[in-house]
Amino acid sequence: MKRIKMLAAVLPLSLALFACQGQGSGDSKNSGTDTAKEGSAKAEDGSKAEGSKEKAEGKDKKEVIKINWARDNSGNAFQELAMEKGWFKDEGIEITQKPFDASNDATTALLSGNIDIFSNYGTNGPLQTLAAGEDLQIVGGYMATGCMPIITRTDNNDWKGVESLVGKTVAADASDYTIGGALLEKGYDPKTDVKWVHYPNYSDMTAAVIKGEVDYAVVGTSRNYEVQQQPKLKVVSYKSDLMPWYSCCRMVVTSKYFEENKDVVKKIIKVLLRAQAYYEKSPENKAEVKKIVAKRMNVTEDYLDSYMDNEHFRISVDPLKHEVERAWNILGETGFLSEGWDKIKVDDHIQNDLYYEALEEAKKDYGSENPEFYEKMEQFYQEHDA
Repeated sequence: MKRIKMLAAVLPLSLALFACQGQGSGDSKNSGTDTAKEGSAKAEDGSKAEGSKEKAEGKDKKEVIKINWARDNSGNAFQELAMEKGWFKDEGIEITQKPFDASNDATTALLSGNIDIFSNYGTNGPLQTLAAGEDLQIVGGYMATGCMPIITRTDNNDWKGVESLVGKTVAADASDYTIGGALLEKGYDPKTDVKWVHYPNYSDMTAAVIKGEVDYAVVGTSRNYEVQQQPKLKVVSYKSDLMPWYSCCRMVVTSKYFEENKDVVKKIIKVLLRAQAYYEKSPENKAEVKKIVAKRMNVTEDYLDSYMDNEHFRISVDPLKHEVERAWNILGETGFLSEGWDKIKVDDHIQNDLYYEALEEAKKDYGSENPEFYEKMEQFYQEHDA
């Protein structure tokens, strides 16, 4: 087993595998309400510009901010709750959801202006896109740690920790910094000490494990139900066991959109924080949110239970600045960012100051709904962003 040395080679850009949930095509659940068809250049109501401000018809002619938001096949519980409760409308915001499974498709839509924002497509993809020269801003988050399992066959009892991947065939991407970072810490080269195999989607990856084509696979949060229903598969670990608070899904916009819509972005964060406060207030509230997500996404509660009831499913609007910085450095040091990555100041692309302003405003406007939550989020910010 080779000990790790400084890596000089820079590998090509790879985006497809790092949505917190969906990967490839053909794996998505049925789309819920308020969702436009994938790839549509127009919103449901026929309006043209994403994020444009238009006057709504009516007595007061209230200004409405239209936002196109990418949605993958596990959804965003805070967003779904806020839409159900009408909290975005209270802020003059109208959300149109557009479904995309793969992170590269969502990224292409973001860069082309087909969507304004996404929040469920990992950290790797946005950082690799940034390193490749595109101008993006991380403005918040959704999954702080996705419930992303490392799976194997039930008759494989060799798992002792991340080092068990060394010398094995693994269905995942070598640029997965949670695994790569854990291997680096133990002195291994994540590019050469593991045989990585690419498959187009998570279902193909689970099938490869069952057939014995690979020893292990790292699959998305939305695959938990599938794994639980398959008697030949078992979960040996989760990515958050290898790297706690690793930063799974980041909320991303283009720098152009951010500069033109800072107040809008702040309003979105405020609404999502209010939703998170509601979600965390009681078990009854969490159960209610789960029912809302099931209804709006047209999925069963059993499907949602498979990951939302798991302790590894940790969701937060916080941008996790320190964790994103760590991911950036691991990806760069292991050669998975484009040449010149070290000349980019990644902190300039993490809008934690705006997030904090939104947190303070949400605390002022909605703090009475769950005071303990806002105190906790202040402390969390100091630990993960300040």
